[in-house]
Amino acid sequence: MLRRREGDPFDAGLINGPRGKGRLEKITPATLTLSFAWGEPPPPLDPIMLLIGLPRPQTARKILQEATSLGVRALHFFTAEKAEPGYARSTLWTGGEWRRHLVAGAEQAFCTRLPELTHGLTLAAALEKTPAAATRLALDNYEASAPLGHGQPLADAPVALALGSERGWSAAERDFLRAKNFSLVHLGSRVLRTETAVVAAVTLVKARLKLF
Repeated sequence: MLRRREGDPFDAGLINGPRGKGRLEKITPATLTLSFAWGEPPPPLDPIMLLIGLPRPQTARKILQEATSLGVRALHFFTAEKAEPGYARSTLWTGGEWRRHLVAGAEQAFCTRLPELTHGLTLAAALEKTPAAATRLALDNYEASAPLGHGQPLADAPVALALGSERGWSAAERDFLRAKNFSLVHLGSRVLRTETAVVAAVTLVKARLKLF
């Protein structure tokens, strides 16, 4: 309520609930009196699921906010073979800090919906959360032959988009993804930071889903 005065309106929302307008009705030394007028809940999140090899905590914080702002439905961070095991012990995950970054991303988008989030899964366990009907795509700088941004519009079905650790996929992980019907795709010849690749890839998927 920084710099608010009695009678001032403000935007408000309930997590995973409606958005609306609030009003600061009264200020006393000990209390604030607020009123709210709620509207309809925001539309559902986009049918995009991200599976991400657990990155450095500072990278994960950016991904949590940006992916939530973009409206993805689920984020599953898995323990990749080339990732540093110690990342899973960060207070980002053990202390519940991750939720604050989801909320910040939703606030940026003026939305109340938060994506589903899991962390610490194996790649196999993360893939079990992929709907059977989903289009399955995995970003890869080395063995992908098709660009993500080209091709026909994606079918009206969920999309599972997998990104390896910051050091890339292992040979075994690539084989596993192919066995699970993932197509390897790329974002061009330039090597991007993981958080940049997430934003670029989700934007291209949303375009191919005709979400804007």
